Amino acid sequence: MKTQDISKEELFNIIEEKDRKIAELEKQVEWLLSQFRLTRHKQYGTSREQIDSRQMSIFNEAESNADLSQPEPEITEVKAHYRKRTRLTTDKLPEDLPVEIIEHELPNEDKKCPECGRDLHVMGKETREEIKIIPAKAVIVRHVRYTYACRNCENTSDHVPIIKADMPEPVIKGGFASPETIAHIAVQKFMMASPLYRQEQELKQNGIMLSRQTMSNWLIKASNDWLEPLYEKMRQKLLEHEVLHVDETTVQVLKEPGKAAQSKSYMWLYRTSGEAKNQIVLYDYQPDRRYIRPKEFLEGFSGFIHADGYEAYHKLPDNIVVVGCLAHLRRKFFDGLKILPKDKQKDSHLFKGVEYCDKLFHYKGSLLGYLLKNAWERDNNFQSLYSMNFTIGWKVYLPCPAVCWGRQYPMPVSRKNT
Repeated sequence: MKTQDISKEELFNIIEEKDRKIAELEKQVEWLLSQFRLTRHKQYGTSREQIDSRQMSIFNEAESNADLSQPEPEITEVKAHYRKRTRLTTDKLPEDLPVEIIEHELPNEDKKCPECGRDLHVMGKETREEIKIIPAKAVIVRHVRYTYACRNCENTSDHVPIIKADMPEPVIKGGFASPETIAHIAVQKFMMASPLYRQEQELKQNGIMLSRQTMSNWLIKASNDWLEPLYEKMRQKLLEHEVLHVDETTVQVLKEPGKAAQSKSYMWLYRTSGEAKNQIVLYDYQPDRRYIRPKEFLEGFSGFIHADGYEAYHKLPDNIVVVGCLAHLRRKFFDGLKILPKDKQKDSHLFKGVEYCDKLFHYKGSLLGYLLKNAWERDNNFQSLYSMNFTIGWKVYLPCPAVCWGRQYPMPVSRKNT
């Protein structure tokens, strides 16, 4: 058997290389296990992102609540009592509905006492209520427009004035759809999720032959003629605010020119913040996710937008400041907290991150309705948040498992320097 001579230095190098590979494999195994635990929790565990302080203190609950100076409680006897069982229900009839009263009385010939034959009088009433739903009905509205002329001018003059009565224009020129019909179709489709083919079948059952193509044309024409100007006016009002929320989500569109049915399109959402008296929520469909989409929509806007960490928002003009979302930040800490053993959760940086975000949310709710400047001057506790040992700032980095970001990640409240 042949043997290969290896120097001591080469042998050490081989061992170091194998140790390095083993360490890398152990990290990969740890990452895969953390992904497995997180996936299993998302599939079978609770979806609430709440931390129960009692659960965190389960190991020292007795020590923290004990008070040996207190005497033992005395035992007292409580008499048994009975309580009427109430029916737990959320069903409730609205109070503003019209009421139809049906009175049930005895016939006049039966209003005689069966004992003495004298007349009976009303001594009480028993009332019950029920809701009656009247199905929608369709009617034909026939507009008759009268034209007037002067009989005297017809006999004595060579010019006869002809005057027509005022008549409202149709909601769609050349169509027979009424505003009520288009509103009903739109509500059924977009609010009640009833597609046009199903509405077509329902109308057909009532003897109304109205194709889904006609209903589609009505919705498109009515949107272009009546809703698009209103949408643009709302967009102008939206851009006058100082703080906006922006987000985008995928949507699948069938038969879109130049795109396969399986490709992704995006619905962008823009809305006012909680400080707005009149809330505005606008959707903007776009075929892609490029930064040019919010740039075009927000043209003329100057202020803050509240968004997630998508990089496209940070390519907007300098007069738009992107404010990071603490709810997204908290979710990363919370996801990392799920994979830790329960006895190690409370002392982890992840728990401190969740706790810090919860404190910020608490102070946000408690200071709602107050000016931030005045709240800063009055509330010492609010000031103390910024002097805590655990501070979220521009230069603070917290160690987080690979399940969160795959690396150590900065935690800025704002992604732009203001």
